Formats: sequence, C-alpha cells, structure tokens
Amino acid sequence: MKYLLGLLLILCTALPVQARNPLDFSLLKLGNDPKGPTVLVIGGIQGDEPGGFNAAGVLGSHYTITKGNVWVVPNLNFPSIITRSRGLHGDMNRKFARLGKDDPEYETVEKIKSIIVHPQVDMVLNLHDGSGFYRPQWEDAVRNPKRWGQSVIIDQEAIASTRFGNLANMGTLAVQDANNALLVPDHLYHLKNTRTREGDVEMEKTLTYFAITHGKPAFGIEASKAFNTATRAYYHVRILESFMRQAGVQFERDFTLTPEGLEAAMNRNLHLAFHDGRLTLDLDNIRSTLRYVPLSRNAGDDFTPSKPLLTMVGEGNAFRVYYGNNRITQLVPQYFDYDDSLKALRMTVDGLAKTTPMGSIVNVSDAFEIAPEEGYRINIIGYTRPGVDSECGISIRRNEILNAYSIDNAGDVYRVEVYRGDKFSGMVLVRFGGAPTQLVQGSDYTGEEDALGR
Repeated sequence: MKYLLGLLLILCTALPVQARNPLDFSLLKLGNDPKGPTVLVIGGIQGDEPGGFNAAGVLGSHYTITKGNVWVVPNLNFPSIITRSRGLHGDMNRKFARLGKDDPEYETVEKIKSIIVHPQVDMVLNLHDGSGFYRPQWEDAVRNPKRWGQSVIIDQEAIASTRFGNLANMGTLAVQDANNALLVPDHLYHLKNTRTREGDVEMEKTLTYFAITHGKPAFGIEASKAFNTATRAYYHVRILESFMRQAGVQFERDFTLTPEGLEAAMNRNLHLAFHDGRLTLDLDNIRSTLRYVPLSRNAGDDFTPSKPLLTMVGEGNAFRVYYGNNRITQLVPQYFDYDDSLKALRMTVDGLAKTTPMGSIVNVSDAFEIAPEEGYRINIIGYTRPGVDSECGISIRRNEILNAYSIDNAGDVYRVEVYRGDKFSGMVLVRFGGAPTQLVQGSDYTGEEDALGR
C-alpha cells in the first residue's frame, strides 16, 4: 500500500519536462488499451550493460503497440550509463530489499518500485548483459552454471498470479523462441532458476525478486557480454517479443530484426531540439565540439531529445551530449535571449522556392539562397562576404563555405542562423549532398512520456 501511496504522491507532484533532471529515468507508455495486458520493460539498472538499455530504447522508439500496453524504462540508472559504470553508488540491483533514505539512489529505487507495483502492470522484464554463457552443466570457464549470459532468469517456478504466474513455462517458451533464431548455434539460450526464496541472499535484493514478492511475474533477460552491442540487443529483442506475444500484446516495428537492422534503428534520427524546436542539432556524425551555439540560459532544462537514451549534461562552461554510454559531442554555448516572431525562412534550394520552418534540415544539391526578411539578420556560419551584414539574397554553394564550420565531420551540414536585433530567432541546417532527409521536430518516441519517470 505504501508504494501505491507513493505513486500517487509522485504523480501529483511530478515536474514538467522542462524542469527535469536530465539524468532522471524516463517512463514511456506504449499502447492505449486499458483492459489489455501491460508489460513493464526495464533497462539500464547497471550502466555497463548497453545491450539491455539499447534494446529497451529501441522498444520505446521504434515499436507501435496495437493491442495491450508496454511500459518502458530504458535508462533506469542514467548516471551510471553515461559513465559506463556498473553503479556509481553501488549495485542498484541489490537495493530492493532494504535501502536507507540517505542512499543517493533511494528516490530512484522508490520510484521504480512504485511503477512495478502499479495495478496495471502484469509482467516485469529486466534486461541485463551477463558474463559468458550460462550452461546447466560445466563445459569450460566461460560456459558453466556460474555464468549469466544467454539466459532467461526466474526466481522460482511459479507465483500465484491471475495472469502469467507460470514463470517456468513462459521462460521456457521464450528460450525456445530465441533458440529458433540464433545467429550462431553456440549462442544457445537456457532457462536459469535461481531458486531465490530457498536462501539466495544476494538475489533476494534484486528488482525481479521485489516484483515477485509483490505478486508481479518477473523475468531477467541476459545477453552475453561476449557480443557487440547490436548482437546483444538482437537477442534481447527476440526474447522481449516472445514475452509480449505470450502476454497477448500485439505490436509493429519499423526495422528489420537483425543486428544490422537494430544498429541502424538505434542510430537513426538522433537530434536535440531547443526552445520548441527553433534550434535543432542533427547529431549524425557530429563534430566532437561545437562552439558558439546560440542557446538560452535555461537550455540545460529546456531541450528535447529525439530518443530516451539521449541527454545533455552541463559541465563547466559547456554541455556534454550523451547517447547511452557514448559521449557524442560537446556544445559550447553563446547565450542569447530568444525571439519567437519568425516561424519560417523563405528559401530557394536548387532553383525551387520553399518555406522552411525553424529547426528544419534542408538538403541541397547545388546552391541555396535565403530570402530577405525585414528586421532580421541572416548569419550563415562559415560564409563571409566583405561588406555584407545579413547574408540573404545571395546564392551560396558548398565551396563558398569554410569546411571547418560544418557541424559534422564530413563537412556536409552548416548552420543558417537568424537574429532580430540582439536576440536569436532560430536556425535552419543545410546539408549538401546525400538523400533527402526530414528531421522530425521533438521526440522520436512512439508512446507517451510519463512524468512519473522524470
């Protein structure tokens, strides 16, 4: 009961997204089926297991739930994820039996407990990357009963639950489904029963056992750390889909389920948007540092990542941008007040007139030109013409812009900034060459982002 009361308290006092801590975890809700089953998927409880949290991130960003519901927490221990640490303050997955209020992760653990015991949640799946390959009998040093990789974990055979209480049967079916889609025969999955209530003191402290003791069917899913991230995520997703099907959840995904398809999905549409999308940075192949980025002074709170594993953290006079456990760039800001009066730029691109909303990216084969707007100054970063204050009404080609000022390593993408007096009005990116691309402003999440996780 105390967790339900805690849930209500959190819901009532939840802060808006703009005031969030950028390292709080996200709760994404996919599906809108109040009478259907709800599966809760959790990744990132340990920050050095990228297969698990990337699989959860893909689930939150690239799936549509057509029947039932899936709730996803892809980044439970975000501070440990960005530092590639198992746990900055100890192992979070050993904090679910007893935890003092003075523990730095107390609030995070209490929040995820409240979500686990929510009456709508019917099943809990906790994603991990484990060492070696679990085998019921000893084979060698990396394939034996003490290893965790390539296993589905249950704490006991069954629980008294109205739905999905036969843990062994469901886990066995998930193992069979994974083994029907192995990339290599040696990647074989097995069911591992820790028999926690029979005296496994360490496992009694875990998230899944907390769920079990509160009447929630729960499973640990382990992919081997012997694999690269995309291969780990592939096996996680195979087993996730098995459990979703067993629960009666129906879904669609927008990628091919192979390691290559998953890697492409993970790295697709990475961008950060600021000030309601007036400034959007495409993070594909971005330079390690961008300087003089026109940001507002509250940019550290007022940004929208396109994916739940993407965040920005202030450090000194700059912001570091992370995607999962990878630092992808550093932004050195130049602070401005923002002006919202101009919604779009009139442009001519390769001879065709178009109206381009602020925050967009425009593909250019040959040349582009910005139409004059009275009262506004255009600054094309990397382009200079003596005596010209506003760089509008000029047809500009790639070889006229200094390569060093591109935002990407390939020298293809450049900033077109707009100012009104001493205020920043917005930005458009121009990309020379390549296939036409449309950046989606705002989030790439396919489901609702719940304030509870923040």
